[in-house]
Amino acid sequence: MLEKNVDFAVYTKHNPTKDGYFGTYGGAYIPPQLEAEFARISQAYETICKSSRFISELRRIRKEFQGRPTPTYHCERLSNMLGNCQIYLKREDLNHTGAHKLNHCMGEGLLAKYLGKKKLIAETGAGQHGVALATAAAFFGLECDIYMGEVDIAKQAPNVARMKLLGARVVPVSHGLKTLKEAVDAAFEAYMKEYEESMYCIGSVVGPHPFPMMVRDFQSVVGIEAREQFLEMTGNLPDAVVACVGGGSNAAGIFMAFLNDPVEIYGVEPLGVGTKRGEHAASLTYGKEGIMHGFKSIMLQNEEGEPDPVYSVASGLDYPSVGPEHAYLRDLGRVNYKTASDDEAIDAFFTLSKLEGIIPALESAHAIAYAMKLAKEMGTGSILVNCSGRGDKDLDYVLEKYGDRLK
Repeated sequence: MLEKNVDFAVYTKHNPTKDGYFGTYGGAYIPPQLEAEFARISQAYETICKSSRFISELRRIRKEFQGRPTPTYHCERLSNMLGNCQIYLKREDLNHTGAHKLNHCMGEGLLAKYLGKKKLIAETGAGQHGVALATAAAFFGLECDIYMGEVDIAKQAPNVARMKLLGARVVPVSHGLKTLKEAVDAAFEAYMKEYEESMYCIGSVVGPHPFPMMVRDFQSVVGIEAREQFLEMTGNLPDAVVACVGGGSNAAGIFMAFLNDPVEIYGVEPLGVGTKRGEHAASLTYGKEGIMHGFKSIMLQNEEGEPDPVYSVASGLDYPSVGPEHAYLRDLGRVNYKTASDDEAIDAFFTLSKLEGIIPALESAHAIAYAMKLAKEMGTGSILVNCSGRGDKDLDYVLEKYGDRLK
C-alpha cells in the first residue's frame, strides 16, 4: 500500500537524507580511507548543482553535443497490432552515443573537472556506460579506464571498439562470472589505489552516497522532457510509464517526473530463463536486503549473504542488486516492479524493429515487452516507455543466437 504521508510533490527534496538513505536503503559503506574523498565529492556536487554556471554549461552540452531534447514517438503500428491502447517511446536511443548513459556521464565529467581530477574510472556491462564515459573523457580531455567482464566483451564487440576509438583503456575482467558484478569489483579496487587523481563514475543509481542521488538527478532530464512532450502531443498524461530496471538509472530518470501524477509506474526486471538462482537478475522480485558495492538495497544473495550469480540476455541488466531508491519506491508502493523473460525481450526486439523501424537495446526490449503485455491487459489508454538505448550493439549477438526468428 502507498504510504499516505509521502508528499511526492517535494519527494526529491527529502530523499535521500543527508546520509544518503532512501528509507532504510542506501548509505555509504566504504573503507575509512575513502570517507573524506566521498564527503568531498558530495560537497562539491551540492555546490555546483546550485551553480548557474554549472547548470548553464550542462544545458549547453545537452543541446549542442548530446542533441537533446530527444523526441517522444507514437508507435502507431505497434499499438494497432496490440489493440486500442496507444504506446509511446521516449527516444533515448537517439541521445548521442545511443543511450541514456551520456546524461549522467557528462555531468560526472563536469564534476570531475571541478574537482581537478585527471582520470575517469568506470565499469560497464552492455558497454553503453563505457562508451558514454569514454565520450565524456574525450570531451573534457581526461584519461579513461573502463573495466568490463570478458563475457560482456565478447558479446558487445562494437561498443568495445568504440571505447578504444574514443581513447579509453578497456580492462578485461577475468574472475568470477566475468560480467557486470565482477567489473564493478575490479573498477572499485582500481579506484582505491588512485582516488586522489581519479573519479569513479558509477554507471547507475547504485553505489555509495552521493552517486545514487547524483545519477538520478542527471537522468531526471529524461522524465522532465517526456512529460512535457507527452502533454503537448496528447493534451493528457500517460496512463502508465514503463522502464527496464537493472541498476535502474534510466528508470529513475523517467519515473521522477511522474511520481506526483495520477500515473501507474512500472519497473521491469530481467527474468532471464527461469526463477531459480543463476537463471535471472530480478533483484526486487526475488532478493532480500543486503549490502554490496558500498550501499544497502535489495539483492540476490545466498545464505551467507554473498551475491548470487545472475543472468540476463541483456548485459546491462545482469546485476545482483538494484538502486536503493527503487527499493524504497517499491516499499512505498508507488512503483510496481514486474519482470520480462529473455524470450519476451527477444520477441519485443524483433517486433519493434519490424513494425516501427526502431531497433531497441536488449535492455530496453524488456520494458517494451512488458508494455506490450500491459497494453493488451489495459485495452485502452496510453503507455509511455523509456526506450533507453539502441540495439546496434546487440545485433551480432541476437542474430547469432536468435537469427531463426527472422523467418
